[in-house]
Amino acid sequence: MNHPVLTSPVVNTPATDNLAETWWSRIIAGFTHSPVPHVTGTELAVVILLAVALSLPRASWRYFGLLATVTHELGHAFAALMTGQRLGGIRLSLDHSGTTTSYSRGRLPAMWSTFWGYPVPAVVGAAMVWCGFNGWGPAAMSVGTLVLLASFLFLRNGIGLLITAAAVLAAVLLVLFVPPDFNGHVMIVLGLALLVAAVRDLGKLVNVHLRRRDRLPTSDAYLLYRATSVPAVVWIVLFAAVVTGAWWFAWQPMAQVFTGLVEYGARPA
Repeated sequence: MNHPVLTSPVVNTPATDNLAETWWSRIIAGFTHSPVPHVTGTELAVVILLAVALSLPRASWRYFGLLATVTHELGHAFAALMTGQRLGGIRLSLDHSGTTTSYSRGRLPAMWSTFWGYPVPAVVGAAMVWCGFNGWGPAAMSVGTLVLLASFLFLRNGIGLLITAAAVLAAVLLVLFVPPDFNGHVMIVLGLALLVAAVRDLGKLVNVHLRRRDRLPTSDAYLLYRATSVPAVVWIVLFAAVVTGAWWFAWQPMAQVFTGLVEYGARPA
């Protein structure tokens, strides 16, 4: 006897399709210039407090620090790729440590990729702040989301996939549910938080060299010293110089806001 073959009906999910279309259209639309956000002195003060709250307390740093680690390792990876090195992969851990493996035939490319770890969160943070103040907040959001998606090609451990997936999910939610006109404000908060995170990580690096010397093999400055014989303190100073430059760059639009606030307050009644 022939029995009828039961087939599962194809379930259309227009809501999901529409959500994906909306996300992609906003990613594409993000690359156009948006209105420059109006940031008041009061709002900027609150934004700075929010950035500090993300990067300094242990409770929030436990999670936000993972984004700083992802940015750090992507800095190594991008520097390796831009110098023609073969990228072996990226591994991330929940204790905020990470490893990027690249293969180079020359010393200079290896030095270059090793250097661009600690300074990169500050550089990226400064770029995000600038974008936020100048109407390119949606563009920064779009670029950040696409870079995170591309990084899946190079991840080599489950925890790394989990951490990056969480970052991608957060980015997708921001793209979908934060109005494009408000993206600039979000970028300023995240950018400042990464700048604070860069300073915090530099402090941890200095602590490794002063008090936790058993962990020296995890230090980029120590690895650069081993590769070049240039003392680790020189590399730490160079890291700090780049971070300071990033802070100076990010401070320029903020200074204009505070200057305007002072001038407004100084006007005669």
